[in-house]
Amino acid sequence: MQVEQQKNQLAINTSKLNLWYGTFQALFDIDLKIKQGIITSMIGPSGCGKSTFLRTMNRINERLDYVRIEGKVDIMGENIFAPEVEILQVRKQVGMVFQRPNPLPISIRENILFGHSIHTAGKTSKTEAEEIVESALQQVLLWDKVKDRLDLKATALSLEEQQKLCIARLLPVKPSVLLMDEPCSALDPKGTEAVEELLWELRGKYTILIVTHNMAQARRASEECIFMLMGKVVEHRETGEMFLTPEHKETADYIEGRYG
Repeated sequence: MQVEQQKNQLAINTSKLNLWYGTFQALFDIDLKIKQGIITSMIGPSGCGKSTFLRTMNRINERLDYVRIEGKVDIMGENIFAPEVEILQVRKQVGMVFQRPNPLPISIRENILFGHSIHTAGKTSKTEAEEIVESALQQVLLWDKVKDRLDLKATALSLEEQQKLCIARLLPVKPSVLLMDEPCSALDPKGTEAVEELLWELRGKYTILIVTHNMAQARRASEECIFMLMGKVVEHRETGEMFLTPEHKETADYIEGRYG
């Protein structure tokens, strides 16, 4: 019921979003309405702007002084580029997971509490901290595997477990949106399956936007799909409809492997 109610609400709403790296324009007039509480996949050839779009959603691109952005991006109803909005505030609302797991070289417990400590200035009791760790690991289906070795260095975990830990690390600050940039590209098929199952577990609690080059994964692991080409949105529809009856020839060509 919660998911159904959220589907009528927007998590991300962009209007005339344009982005340049120096003189190169990477995004062209992106108008997207991404619903709350569902999994949306982004597909398209390498270099089409998928990852650039993702990084714009939590303002990572601003670290590069040659990036210029125009247009509007509303996340959970708030313009993330408004002068009064701080980057830390955006990053709390919008978490991001990258292609390769990047756990910090500290313990599993410390990884989970790292972001939470930044946002609370470390003012958390030991009991509360333990509850936060358990809750985050339960949500990513890791608790039973690691509950007896929370002081183990996170980098000693398998790649699949590291990626789940990186997702768990985002949860204590209570984000609304989870961005995932090819989160399974470094995993074997078994690890990929485990992460995809996790996405369905998290669906509803979070809005998930996943970039993937894996067409089968896009079909399995998302409810809506966005196809991008050369910095533009070509098509945005329910995943099943897009794969069965794409509206545009470019979409059909890409899905059927004729290019990209």
